[in-house]
Amino acid sequence: MTPSGERLARLRLARTRGIGPVSFRQLLQRFGSAEAALTALPDLTQRGGTRIAPFSLDAAQGEVAALAAHGGRHLIWGDADYPALLAAANDAPPVLIVAGDTGHAARRCVAMVGARNASAAACRFARMLAGELGAAGFTVVSGLARGLDTAAHQGAMPHGTIGVIASGIDTAFPPENGDLQREIAENHLLISEYPCGTEPLARQFPHRNRIIAALSEGVLVVEAAPRSGSLLTARMAGDYGREVMAVPGSPLDPRAQGCNALIREGATLIQSAADVAEALGSFIDTPRVAAPMVQAALPFATNELDDAARASLLQLLGPAAVGVDELARQSGLMVGEVQMLLLELELGGRLTQHAGGRVSLC
Repeated sequence: MTPSGERLARLRLARTRGIGPVSFRQLLQRFGSAEAALTALPDLTQRGGTRIAPFSLDAAQGEVAALAAHGGRHLIWGDADYPALLAAANDAPPVLIVAGDTGHAARRCVAMVGARNASAAACRFARMLAGELGAAGFTVVSGLARGLDTAAHQGAMPHGTIGVIASGIDTAFPPENGDLQREIAENHLLISEYPCGTEPLARQFPHRNRIIAALSEGVLVVEAAPRSGSLLTARMAGDYGREVMAVPGSPLDPRAQGCNALIREGATLIQSAADVAEALGSFIDTPRVAAPMVQAALPFATNELDDAARASLLQLLGPAAVGVDELARQSGLMVGEVQMLLLELELGGRLTQHAGGRVSLC
Protein backbone atom coordinates (compact mmCIF):
# COMPACT_ATOMS: atom_id res chain seq x y z
CA MET A 1 0.00 0.00 0.00
CA THR A 2 1.26 3.48 -0.83
CA PRO A 3 2.50 5.25 2.31
CA SER A 4 0.09 8.15 2.90
CA GLY A 5 2.76 10.17 4.68
CA GLU A 6 5.09 9.97 1.69
CA ARG A 7 2.30 10.97 -0.71
CA LEU A 8 1.55 14.07 1.36
CA ALA A 9 5.28 14.81 1.59
CA ARG A 10 5.53 14.63 -2.20
CA LEU A 11 2.67 17.10 -2.51
CA ARG A 12 4.44 19.45 -0.09
CA LEU A 13 7.73 19.09 -1.98
CA ALA A 14 6.04 19.78 -5.32
CA ARG A 15 4.30 22.88 -3.94
CA THR A 16 7.46 24.31 -2.36
CA ARG A 17 8.65 27.51 -4.01
CA GLY A 18 11.41 26.92 -6.55
CA ILE A 19 10.78 23.19 -6.98
CA GLY A 20 10.05 22.16 -10.58
CA PRO A 21 9.62 18.75 -12.19
CA VAL A 22 13.36 18.21 -12.72
CA SER A 23 14.48 19.35 -9.27
CA PHE A 24 11.62 17.33 -7.74
CA ARG A 25 13.01 14.13 -9.22
CA GLN A 26 16.60 15.06 -8.41
CA LEU A 27 15.68 15.57 -4.76
CA LEU A 28 13.91 12.21 -4.62
CA GLN A 29 16.94 10.56 -6.19
CA ARG A 30 19.32 12.32 -3.85
CA PHE A 31 17.45 11.65 -0.59
CA GLY A 32 15.36 8.56 -1.37
CA SER A 33 12.03 10.02 -0.20
CA ALA A 34 10.17 13.30 -0.15
CA GLU A 35 10.09 13.29 3.64
CA ALA A 36 13.89 13.17 3.77
CA ALA A 37 14.15 15.85 1.06
CA LEU A 38 11.85 18.20 2.99
CA THR A 39 14.03 17.84 6.07
CA ALA A 40 17.18 18.66 4.11
CA LEU A 41 15.68 21.41 1.95
CA PRO A 42 16.25 24.51 4.13
CA ASP A 43 19.99 23.86 4.54
CA LEU A 44 20.34 22.73 0.92
CA THR A 45 18.73 25.89 -0.46
CA GLN A 46 20.70 28.12 1.89
CA ARG A 47 23.91 26.79 0.33
CA GLY A 48 22.45 27.90 -3.03
CA GLY A 49 21.92 31.42 -1.77
CA THR A 50 18.28 31.50 -0.55
CA ARG A 51 16.89 29.59 2.41
CA ILE A 52 13.50 28.15 1.44
CA ALA A 53 11.00 26.73 3.90
CA PRO A 54 8.98 23.73 2.67
CA PHE A 55 5.29 24.08 1.84
CA SER A 56 3.49 23.64 5.14
CA LEU A 57 1.65 20.50 6.19
CA ASP A 58 -1.48 22.53 7.00
CA ALA A 59 -1.50 24.10 3.54
CA ALA A 60 -1.10 20.70 1.87
CA GLN A 61 -3.93 19.21 3.90
CA GLY A 62 -6.07 22.24 3.05
CA GLU A 63 -5.43 21.72 -0.66
CA VAL A 64 -6.44 18.05 -0.37
CA ALA A 65 -9.67 18.99 1.40
CA ALA A 66 -10.55 21.76 -1.09
CA LEU A 67 -9.95 19.45 -4.01
CA ALA A 68 -12.13 16.72 -2.50
CA ALA A 69 -14.93 19.25 -2.09
CA HIS A 70 -14.85 19.80 -5.87
CA GLY A 71 -14.86 16.07 -6.66
CA GLY A 72 -11.17 15.76 -7.48
CA ARG A 73 -8.09 14.07 -6.08
CA HIS A 74 -4.34 14.17 -6.44
CA LEU A 75 -2.27 11.80 -8.53
CA ILE A 76 1.29 11.90 -7.23
CA TRP A 77 4.23 10.95 -9.45
CA GLY A 78 4.87 7.35 -8.44
CA ASP A 79 1.23 6.38 -7.85
CA ALA A 80 0.23 3.19 -9.65
CA ASP A 81 -2.45 4.98 -11.70
CA TYR A 82 -0.29 7.96 -12.68
CA PRO A 83 -0.27 7.68 -16.52
CA ALA A 84 2.85 5.68 -17.40
CA LEU A 85 3.82 7.45 -20.62
CA LEU A 86 3.53 10.83 -18.91
CA ALA A 87 5.44 9.59 -15.85
CA ALA A 88 8.38 8.67 -18.06
CA ALA A 89 8.75 12.23 -19.42
CA ASN A 90 11.62 14.14 -17.82
CA ASP A 91 9.35 17.11 -17.07
CA ALA A 92 6.30 15.15 -15.91
CA PRO A 93 4.28 17.13 -13.34
CA PRO A 94 5.08 15.88 -9.83
CA VAL A 95 1.39 16.27 -9.01
CA LEU A 96 -1.66 15.90 -11.23
CA ILE A 97 -5.17 16.86 -10.21
CA VAL A 98 -7.82 14.58 -11.66
CA ALA A 99 -11.56 14.13 -11.63
CA GLY A 100 -13.16 11.06 -13.15
CA ASP A 101 -11.91 7.62 -14.12
CA THR A 102 -8.12 7.28 -14.53
CA GLY A 103 -8.77 4.03 -16.38
CA HIS A 104 -9.20 6.15 -19.51
CA ALA A 105 -5.52 7.10 -19.27
CA ALA A 106 -4.52 3.44 -19.01
CA ARG A 107 -5.85 2.82 -22.53
CA ARG A 108 -3.94 3.78 -25.65
CA CYS A 109 -4.21 7.58 -25.89
CA VAL A 110 -4.08 9.78 -28.98
CA ALA A 111 -4.31 13.56 -28.84
CA MET A 112 -6.38 15.60 -31.28
CA VAL A 113 -5.78 19.34 -31.38
CA GLY A 114 -6.50 22.21 -33.72
CA ALA A 115 -7.71 25.73 -34.30
CA ARG A 116 -10.10 27.50 -31.96
CA ASN A 117 -11.65 29.12 -35.04
CA ALA A 118 -11.76 25.81 -36.91
CA SER A 119 -13.88 25.48 -40.01
CA ALA A 120 -17.17 23.61 -39.92
CA ALA A 121 -15.68 20.93 -42.18
CA ALA A 122 -12.70 20.40 -39.85
CA CYS A 123 -14.95 20.13 -36.78
CA ARG A 124 -17.20 17.62 -38.54
CA PHE A 125 -14.17 15.55 -39.57
CA ALA A 126 -12.74 15.72 -36.03
CA ARG A 127 -15.99 14.47 -34.46
CA MET A 128 -16.18 11.60 -36.93
CA LEU A 129 -12.51 10.65 -36.53
CA ALA A 130 -12.64 10.84 -32.72
CA GLY A 131 -15.64 8.50 -32.70
CA GLU A 132 -13.86 6.02 -34.96
CA LEU A 133 -10.70 6.14 -32.86
CA GLY A 134 -12.74 5.55 -29.71
CA ALA A 135 -14.43 2.57 -31.31
CA ALA A 136 -10.99 1.23 -32.23
CA GLY A 137 -9.90 1.28 -28.59
CA PHE A 138 -8.17 4.65 -28.28
CA THR A 139 -8.85 7.34 -25.70
CA VAL A 140 -8.97 10.76 -27.37
CA VAL A 141 -7.10 13.49 -25.49
CA SER A 142 -7.60 17.20 -26.08
CA GLY A 143 -7.47 20.58 -24.34
CA LEU A 144 -11.15 21.55 -23.95
CA ALA A 145 -10.64 24.70 -26.01
CA ARG A 146 -13.39 25.98 -28.27
CA GLY A 147 -13.41 24.85 -31.87
CA LEU A 148 -11.48 21.71 -32.81
CA ASP A 149 -10.83 20.50 -29.25
CA THR A 150 -14.53 20.68 -28.44
CA ALA A 151 -15.41 18.69 -31.56
CA ALA A 152 -12.84 15.99 -30.70
CA HIS A 153 -14.22 15.56 -27.17
CA GLN A 154 -17.78 15.43 -28.46
CA GLY A 155 -16.97 12.77 -31.02
CA ALA A 156 -15.17 10.60 -28.47
CA MET A 157 -17.92 10.78 -25.83
CA PRO A 158 -19.46 7.34 -26.51
CA HIS A 159 -16.09 5.67 -25.86
CA GLY A 160 -13.98 7.84 -23.54
CA THR A 161 -12.08 11.11 -23.62
CA ILE A 162 -9.57 13.03 -21.51
CA GLY A 163 -9.69 16.80 -21.13
CA VAL A 164 -6.51 18.57 -20.01
CA ILE A 165 -6.98 22.12 -18.75
CA ALA A 166 -4.76 25.05 -17.74
CA SER A 167 -6.74 26.08 -14.65
CA GLY A 168 -8.14 24.56 -11.49
CA ILE A 169 -10.84 21.95 -12.05
CA ASP A 170 -13.32 24.36 -10.44
CA THR A 171 -12.88 26.82 -13.33
CA ALA A 172 -14.25 26.28 -16.84
CA PHE A 173 -12.48 27.95 -19.73
CA PRO A 174 -13.89 28.91 -22.13
CA PRO A 175 -17.06 29.43 -20.06
CA GLU A 176 -19.29 28.00 -22.79
CA ASN A 177 -17.57 24.63 -22.30
CA GLY A 178 -18.62 24.45 -18.66
CA ASP A 179 -21.17 21.69 -19.27
CA LEU A 180 -18.71 19.75 -21.41
CA GLN A 181 -16.02 20.02 -18.72
CA ARG A 182 -18.43 18.81 -16.04
CA GLU A 183 -19.49 15.85 -18.17
CA ILE A 184 -15.87 14.89 -18.75
CA ALA A 185 -15.10 15.18 -15.02
CA GLU A 186 -18.09 13.03 -14.09
CA ASN A 187 -18.01 10.37 -16.82
CA HIS A 188 -14.54 10.48 -18.39
CA LEU A 189 -11.31 12.05 -17.09
CA LEU A 190 -10.36 15.67 -16.42
CA ILE A 191 -6.68 16.50 -15.74
CA SER A 192 -4.93 19.62 -14.51
CA GLU A 193 -1.72 20.36 -12.64
CA TYR A 194 -3.12 23.45 -10.93
CA PRO A 195 -4.92 23.62 -7.55
CA CYS A 196 -8.52 24.73 -7.23
CA GLY A 197 -8.90 28.47 -7.56
CA THR A 198 -6.24 28.82 -10.29
CA GLU A 199 -7.42 30.99 -13.16
CA PRO A 200 -6.36 30.14 -16.76
CA LEU A 201 -3.40 32.41 -17.55
CA ALA A 202 -1.62 32.52 -20.90
CA ARG A 203 1.68 31.24 -19.50
CA GLN A 204 -0.04 28.07 -18.25
CA PHE A 205 -1.26 26.81 -21.62
CA PRO A 206 2.15 25.59 -22.83
CA HIS A 207 2.35 23.50 -19.64
CA ARG A 208 -1.11 22.13 -20.42
CA ASN A 209 0.09 21.32 -23.95
CA ARG A 210 3.08 19.33 -22.69
CA ILE A 211 0.76 17.09 -20.67
CA ILE A 212 -1.38 16.47 -23.75
CA ALA A 213 1.72 15.58 -25.77
CA ALA A 214 3.45 13.39 -23.19
CA LEU A 215 0.26 11.57 -22.17
CA SER A 216 -0.42 10.41 -25.73
CA GLU A 217 1.23 7.99 -28.13
CA GLY A 218 0.83 10.59 -30.84
CA VAL A 219 -0.59 14.04 -31.55
CA LEU A 220 -2.90 14.63 -34.53
CA VAL A 221 -3.33 18.22 -35.71
CA VAL A 222 -6.53 18.57 -37.72
CA GLU A 223 -6.43 22.26 -38.59
CA ALA A 224 -4.00 24.94 -37.34
CA ALA A 225 -2.28 28.14 -38.32
CA PRO A 226 1.54 28.21 -38.61
CA ARG A 227 2.08 29.92 -35.23
CA SER A 228 -0.41 28.26 -32.96
CA GLY A 229 -0.57 26.34 -29.72
CA SER A 230 -1.55 23.24 -31.66
CA LEU A 231 1.73 23.27 -33.56
CA LEU A 232 3.57 23.83 -30.28
CA THR A 233 1.88 20.70 -28.93
CA ALA A 234 2.90 18.77 -32.05
CA ARG A 235 6.52 19.86 -31.72
CA MET A 236 6.51 18.89 -28.04
CA ALA A 237 5.22 15.47 -29.09
CA GLY A 238 8.16 15.12 -31.46
CA ASP A 239 10.55 16.04 -28.64
CA TYR A 240 9.01 13.28 -26.50
CA GLY A 241 9.44 10.75 -29.29
CA ARG A 242 5.71 10.58 -30.00
CA GLU A 243 4.16 10.29 -33.45
CA VAL A 244 3.29 13.62 -35.09
CA MET A 245 0.34 13.45 -37.48
CA ALA A 246 -1.57 16.05 -39.47
CA VAL A 247 -4.62 16.28 -41.70
CA PRO A 248 -3.85 18.09 -44.98
CA GLY A 249 -5.93 21.06 -46.04
CA SER A 250 -6.38 23.55 -48.81
CA PRO A 251 -3.37 25.83 -49.37
CA LEU A 252 -5.91 28.64 -49.78
CA ASP A 253 -7.08 28.32 -46.15
CA PRO A 254 -4.70 29.92 -43.59
CA ARG A 255 -6.03 27.51 -40.98
CA ALA A 256 -4.53 24.59 -42.95
CA GLN A 257 -1.05 26.07 -43.39
CA GLY A 258 0.24 24.71 -40.09
CA CYS A 259 -0.85 21.15 -40.89
CA ASN A 260 0.58 21.31 -44.39
CA ALA A 261 3.87 22.61 -42.97
CA LEU A 262 4.01 19.72 -40.49
CA ILE A 263 3.49 17.21 -43.30
CA ARG A 264 6.21 18.88 -45.36
CA GLU A 265 8.54 18.52 -42.35
CA GLY A 266 7.81 14.80 -42.01
CA ALA A 267 4.57 14.44 -40.05
CA THR A 268 2.38 11.49 -41.04
CA LEU A 269 -0.45 12.46 -43.36
CA ILE A 270 -3.79 11.34 -41.90
CA GLN A 271 -7.09 10.86 -43.73
CA SER A 272 -8.79 8.19 -41.58
CA ALA A 273 -8.76 6.40 -38.24
CA ALA A 274 -7.01 3.49 -39.96
CA ASP A 275 -4.14 5.84 -40.86
CA VAL A 276 -3.81 6.82 -37.19
CA ALA A 277 -3.82 3.19 -36.03
CA GLU A 278 -1.16 2.32 -38.59
CA ALA A 279 1.02 5.28 -37.59
CA LEU A 280 0.80 4.32 -33.90
CA GLY A 281 1.46 0.63 -34.45
CA SER A 282 5.00 0.94 -33.10
CA PHE A 283 3.65 1.94 -29.67
CA ILE A 284 1.73 -1.29 -29.10
CA ASP A 285 4.62 -2.94 -27.24
CA THR A 286 5.76 0.20 -25.40
CA PRO A 287 6.51 -0.66 -21.75
CA ARG A 288 4.00 0.95 -19.40
CA VAL A 289 5.67 0.83 -16.01
CA ALA A 290 4.76 3.50 -13.50
CA ALA A 291 7.49 5.20 -11.50
CA PRO A 292 8.06 3.66 -8.04
CA MET A 293 6.62 5.51 -5.08
CA VAL A 294 9.75 5.31 -2.94
CA GLN A 295 13.21 4.81 -4.35
CA ALA A 296 16.45 3.99 -2.61
CA ALA A 297 18.63 7.03 -2.15
CA LEU A 298 21.14 7.46 -4.96
CA PRO A 299 23.55 10.15 -3.77
CA PHE A 300 24.79 12.61 -6.35
CA ALA A 301 28.29 12.19 -4.95
CA THR A 302 30.09 10.15 -2.34
CA ASN A 303 30.81 13.25 -0.25
CA GLU A 304 29.24 16.65 0.17
CA LEU A 305 31.01 19.41 -1.73
CA ASP A 306 33.52 21.38 0.31
CA ASP A 307 33.75 25.14 0.01
CA ALA A 308 36.81 25.02 -2.26
CA ALA A 309 35.11 22.71 -4.76
CA ARG A 310 31.97 24.83 -4.68
CA ALA A 311 33.98 28.01 -5.32
CA SER A 312 35.93 26.48 -8.21
CA LEU A 313 32.77 25.32 -9.93
CA LEU A 314 31.02 28.64 -9.41
CA GLN A 315 33.95 30.34 -11.12
CA LEU A 316 33.29 28.25 -14.24
CA LEU A 317 29.64 29.28 -14.42
CA GLY A 318 28.46 32.49 -16.04
CA PRO A 319 25.73 33.91 -18.26
CA ALA A 320 26.71 31.66 -21.19
CA ALA A 321 25.11 28.21 -21.16
CA VAL A 322 27.47 25.25 -20.65
CA GLY A 323 26.94 21.51 -20.37
CA VAL A 324 27.28 19.51 -17.15
CA ASP A 325 29.91 17.22 -18.68
CA GLU A 326 32.02 20.22 -19.67
CA LEU A 327 31.77 21.62 -16.14
CA ALA A 328 32.88 18.29 -14.73
CA ARG A 329 35.81 18.08 -17.17
CA GLN A 330 37.10 21.58 -16.44
CA SER A 331 36.59 21.41 -12.67
CA GLY A 332 37.93 17.90 -12.17
CA LEU A 333 34.85 17.05 -10.11
CA MET A 334 32.62 14.04 -10.57
CA VAL A 335 29.47 14.59 -12.60
CA GLY A 336 27.43 13.78 -9.50
CA GLU A 337 29.22 16.48 -7.53
CA VAL A 338 28.51 19.01 -10.29
CA GLN A 339 24.84 18.02 -10.33
CA MET A 340 24.64 18.49 -6.56
CA LEU A 341 25.92 22.06 -6.78
CA LEU A 342 23.70 22.86 -9.73
CA LEU A 343 20.69 21.62 -7.76
CA GLU A 344 21.65 23.90 -4.87
CA LEU A 345 21.95 26.87 -7.22
CA GLU A 346 18.66 26.09 -8.97
CA LEU A 347 16.79 25.85 -5.70
CA GLY A 348 18.39 29.12 -4.67
CA GLY A 349 17.06 30.81 -7.81
CA ARG A 350 20.52 31.43 -9.24
CA LEU A 351 20.57 28.92 -12.12
CA THR A 352 18.80 28.82 -15.49
CA GLN A 353 18.23 25.51 -17.28
CA HIS A 354 18.60 25.47 -21.06
CA ALA A 355 17.83 22.95 -23.79
CA GLY A 356 20.24 20.05 -24.16
CA GLY A 357 21.06 19.85 -20.44
CA ARG A 358 23.03 23.12 -20.43
CA VAL A 359 22.96 25.63 -17.58
CA SER A 360 23.94 29.20 -16.84
CA LEU A 361 23.85 31.60 -13.93
CA CYS A 362 20.84 33.91 -13.83
